[in-house]
Amino acid sequence: MSEEATFFLPVRDYCHHNLITCSINDSVIAAAQLMRERKISSLIACDDQGQPVGIMTDRDLRGKVVADGLDPRTLKVSAIMTSPVISVKEDDTLFEVLYRMSRHRIHRIGVVDEDNTLVGFINESDIIRLQNRSPQHLLRSIDEAGNIEELRRINAEGEQLIVFLRRNGVGTTNLVQLIALINDQLTDRLIQLLKQQRFPDMGRNSTFMVLGSEGRREQTLKTDQDNAIIYADHVTAEELREIEDFSRELINALIAIGVPECPGGIMASNDFWRRSLSDWKRTVNVWIENPRSENIVNFGMLSDMRGLCGDRQLEQELRQFILEKAQNNSIFMTRMAQNVVNFSQPLGWFGRVKVERKGPHAGKIDLKKAGIFTITEGIKTLALSVGIFGGSTLEKLSQLKTRGVLDKKQTADLEATFSLLTGMRLRSQIDAADAGEEITNYVAPETLDRVEMGRLKEALEVVMALISTLRQHFRVDMLRG
Repeated sequence: MSEEATFFLPVRDYCHHNLITCSINDSVIAAAQLMRERKISSLIACDDQGQPVGIMTDRDLRGKVVADGLDPRTLKVSAIMTSPVISVKEDDTLFEVLYRMSRHRIHRIGVVDEDNTLVGFINESDIIRLQNRSPQHLLRSIDEAGNIEELRRINAEGEQLIVFLRRNGVGTTNLVQLIALINDQLTDRLIQLLKQQRFPDMGRNSTFMVLGSEGRREQTLKTDQDNAIIYADHVTAEELREIEDFSRELINALIAIGVPECPGGIMASNDFWRRSLSDWKRTVNVWIENPRSENIVNFGMLSDMRGLCGDRQLEQELRQFILEKAQNNSIFMTRMAQNVVNFSQPLGWFGRVKVERKGPHAGKIDLKKAGIFTITEGIKTLALSVGIFGGSTLEKLSQLKTRGVLDKKQTADLEATFSLLTGMRLRSQIDAADAGEEITNYVAPETLDRVEMGRLKEALEVVMALISTLRQHFRVDMLRG
């Protein structure tokens, strides 16, 4: 296995299991002496029952004690430790570690077993030893980039890295996670650069959000922008102008580094997708009261929102508002399900897979239209109707199974189908990128062998079963007009 592929091995293969702990009631100076004796840079802080509740690092000593001129003999570990301990599961991949480290701006992370018991720790230095041609190197390059041109180059390298990793046997799920992480980091770095150059106060009274597949972290190589902004109701006219200027510069910067603009205009630079919290609530109400197809699509897009920077309280309040509206408006949710049901019937007479009849992709299968859209939007609709908001499609499936909305077999079938269709789409896109061809959602039937074609037909039968579930669950056939 290549060194790049080791990033997709389980964390248990890399973490340290010899945990060194202290009590939250120990003095900081005693804890620091223990760190010096054991030649370590952090300690796990445990409560009176011996349960890990925080971590004290040499960084905490520098930033919270020495820099403030405090006496470490008078402080307890509980006063300076970081809590709770950010952790990953033993079976998670090293990419999950990288993601958590990047999002939380930390250099070490806990490892827990299936019982959620802390069993180890992993440091950034444990990963850094891998060679430069690696996801870690790419992510570091993003964090260190000083201008748009550097980020444009790195974005192109990211696509090449995905192609390389796929050729080396890395699975679809891990590649999709990596694509999401790279895109998040690129956007985050652009925002940092814009804040340094012109907009130091950006995010104080606003939130920049990604929507759609990016909000679900389910992007493949064919991706464009879907984003929006919420700002506080009390912003001044001057602050609002700054938010407008920032949104336009950010969207232009994303285009400049190689992230295409959304053909439908779903971008924060568009006034329609940049609103105050109260205006967003009013707009959601309008969509629900007028369940036209366009309004349903917009509602679905917003229902995948995920904040990348800014005031997360704004995001949480809008999330809660959308969730309450979804649960209290059964007719709208039925219309939403109807929109999914009517979108596509992937199989024709005698179970034949439908292909495009005309146009530049005639004879090819649109994998998004055939099943991916139906699964993502259908599962999202089911999830919203029972109070589940956000997360990936697989995460929503798991929660729907837990709540008894879907049974164990149908959940397993849908998980396998979604992974198969996403994998086929990503493989087709990687082949196109490798050959310098247009990246699309289409796959040519002749590129699939007999076994793959059989699996595709079985997968689309599962999609048809989901359509039936949506019809029955929401009583779609009882709607008029």
